[in-house]
Amino acid sequence: MKNDTIAAISTALGQSAISIVRMSGENAFDILKKVFTKKDIDLADSHTIHYGHILDDTQKVDEVLVSIFKKPKSFTTEDMIEINCHGGPFVARKILELLLKKGARLADKGEFTERAFYHGRIDLTQAESVLDMIEARTDHALKLANKGLDGAIYELIQNLRQKLLDIIANIEVNIDYPEYDDVEELTDTILVPRIEHLLENIDDILDKAAVGKVIKEGIKTVIIGRPNVGKSSVLNALLKEDKAIVTEIQGTTRDTVEGEINIGGIILKLIDTAGIRDSDDLIENIGIKKAKKLIEEAELILYVLNNNEPLSKDDEKLLELTKHKKRIVIINKIDLESEIDKTFENSVQISALNRTNIEALEKRIEALFLKGEINIDDSAYLSNARHIAKMHKVSTHLKDAWDAAKAHQPVDIIEIDLKGAWEVLGEIIGETKKTTLLDELFSKFCLGK
Repeated sequence: MKNDTIAAISTALGQSAISIVRMSGENAFDILKKVFTKKDIDLADSHTIHYGHILDDTQKVDEVLVSIFKKPKSFTTEDMIEINCHGGPFVARKILELLLKKGARLADKGEFTERAFYHGRIDLTQAESVLDMIEARTDHALKLANKGLDGAIYELIQNLRQKLLDIIANIEVNIDYPEYDDVEELTDTILVPRIEHLLENIDDILDKAAVGKVIKEGIKTVIIGRPNVGKSSVLNALLKEDKAIVTEIQGTTRDTVEGEINIGGIILKLIDTAGIRDSDDLIENIGIKKAKKLIEEAELILYVLNNNEPLSKDDEKLLELTKHKKRIVIINKIDLESEIDKTFENSVQISALNRTNIEALEKRIEALFLKGEINIDDSAYLSNARHIAKMHKVSTHLKDAWDAAKAHQPVDIIEIDLKGAWEVLGEIIGETKKTTLLDELFSKFCLGK
């Protein structure tokens, strides 16, 4: 881990009221004194703000407020400076250039947070929660990020690791003192029930993780159906704006039209597709091919039918094509006489053009993914794809250990998978450090964070 002094602009580049230039490292105060009018700032108390000017030799660059944070009570645990200057890319860049000229190094992406992690101020899940907070777009997503930042995920993982460690300790005693307990009694009375309990914990965590992932990442939602059934009108009704062109001419939508909405604290990534039918039009067929590919990738299908038309062969094909996907069948144009003589599981009737019953559709979507009230304040939800993948790996290790215990395999064989599960849990919180993983993770951050 490098301990030189780094600097970067922490705020987005562009015109704004203020910009912040951040610096951290062992020479932060020495470098600051070379460009700041208050030359004894290193003698000031930590967590204080100081007024002055940034100077390029004797020329004033900007009137600023400088916040100082002395080690170890800073975000990075190093001496840390934040220069609050006037907004605008030129001013902030000029100040950054001065700091670099006086001895600082331009920070890598995420290097401030990386230093906080390596210095033990935060664990890996908290570091990832910093990024989650930056990217949060709903109240639920922000709450999830805050829970992670407060250490809820770390505490959840450490609790599981401790339970595993207790089981492994029992096995180690049996290996070192074989007369202490016979294998059959150890597996039947200690290992099997404890592993079963852990598996129940993991299953519960993964159930909640499915909700957490939806909250964090949103739902890729594809609107499909034959031409002229009202797909674009459904998109417009959900977005509450006229984003897609709506006409009575079949094949109006030849490419995808996209938009996002917040429903019950989750982001719906809506994609309106070309009407799927047999066509001789080359451009329309490209749109139809793209629509079919999107169906494969979709997490939710909104399948639109025209209430005023009987089901066609194309409808039946689309129903068959999407039967294994999460799907809501939307019977549109309910203001017209019904010609559909079939009922559908998980369907809702609306008039997209008149904006009738749209709220019922939104509630159906919410119920399909959130499955009841979300208790983020009381529970820790995994939402990070890396955490979830690791937790599935933990589950596999535990299932293998449970199978071995039930078969009364030697305890040292059972222990291999239990230790494997313990190590994977450590990878989630960064206790088992892998350089490549950490480099990739922190590279996702912006400069100055």
